[in-house]
Amino acid sequence: MTERGRALVKFARARVRQELGGPIAVPPDAPWSQEPCGTFVTLRWRDGDLQGCIGNLDADRAIVLDVAHNAVAAAVRDPRGRRLALADLEELDVELSILSALEPIGDESEIRVGHDGVVLLYRGRRATFLPVMWQVLPDRETFMRELERKAGLPAVIEGRELQLLRYTAEHHRDPAP
Repeated sequence: MTERGRALVKFARARVRQELGGPIAVPPDAPWSQEPCGTFVTLRWRDGDLQGCIGNLDADRAIVLDVAHNAVAAAVRDPRGRRLALADLEELDVELSILSALEPIGDESEIRVGHDGVVLLYRGRRATFLPVMWQVLPDRETFMRELERKAGLPAVIEGRELQLLRYTAEHHRDPAP
């Protein structure tokens, strides 16, 4: 785990703690902390169940601001999760994905299985799977069919309108204490 990743995943936990009534979270103060970068924060219960996963694909704000925003949103705004109390944070793993720039690709054959995150765009719809999703969707065909389902694509689509982007992610984890 890189110094940046370790500091940011700890900050994500601290920012959720602050949101739930704990002490003020102090953001990392390093030269990289103000660099723009997209991130995703995922919160999981000890048994692996999802509490929330919220992120930003675009590098449009400082990484510390992106992590802070996504950590809070994953904790309290993701409709898949339950209402949290401060004590619940001790039962949650915090995961952070730091994304590379998005790269347009021509078709599914350019997706590096087990390595790439993928963004699918079609007629104003957008969906993504982080690279960690290869652990549960291990082949390209299954991965893409589930991504299309997530995006709500119709059974028959016009190929010229479908756009694919790929990215990589540094994955960092702060397990429940």
